[in-house]
Amino acid sequence: MSGLICLTTESIWFDKNRYDEAEKRFYEGVNGPTTQQQQSSSHAGDHELVSRMKSLELENQTLHKVVVEMRAALQKLESRVTVLEKSPAPAAIPAAKAAPVKQVKVENGDDDDDIDLFGSDEEDEEAERLKQERLEAYAAKKAKKPALIAKSSILLDVKPWDDETDMAKLEQCVRSVQMDGLLWGASKLVPVGYGIKKLQINCVVEDDKVGTDILEEEITKFEDYVQSVDVAAFNKI
Repeated sequence: MSGLICLTTESIWFDKNRYDEAEKRFYEGVNGPTTQQQQSSSHAGDHELVSRMKSLELENQTLHKVVVEMRAALQKLESRVTVLEKSPAPAAIPAAKAAPVKQVKVENGDDDDDIDLFGSDEEDEEAERLKQERLEAYAAKKAKKPALIAKSSILLDVKPWDDETDMAKLEQCVRSVQMDGLLWGASKLVPVGYGIKKLQINCVVEDDKVGTDILEEEITKFEDYVQSVDVAAFNKI
């Protein structure tokens, strides 16, 4: 125990190695790597450079081989072109022989002869005749189909002069107007005011034959009964 106490009183540096290593690293960080480290880095750089040079040499050899192969292929192609230029052009393909004319033997009452038929005029005429008949039948069928007739429904307001006008006679006069494409329909009396009633009558007309102008003109000719004619409604059918 007394020995340990003596050691504690002695000035001995047990961790000197650790401090020496730390000091060495510090000065290497300040002054750069040592000569031995620089030489190691230099050797590593030389090794990398040698590797790259070997790689470039191999690549150069490969490219040289490809160039040689391309030159050989080009020479073969030039040789083939030269041979083709020197060889004569092939002879023209002979025209196809005309098909032989079929000979049909026609039996005659007196004798038998072989006759060459060069066409089928009778067949062409028969086909043309059938075509013409079909066109005529189609045209006839289309002509029989009734054409669409445009029609309109018109509602007229026919006004009398006063409340003493005979409305039955007025309606009779209106319905007496007859023309092609005109068909009168239902009618009724509608009060206007002060005891006066107007005749409201419906009719159906063909647009190409009858118009509202001619209807108004014909109805207003009955001036003893009719004061005016107005179109209350006009609808296409």
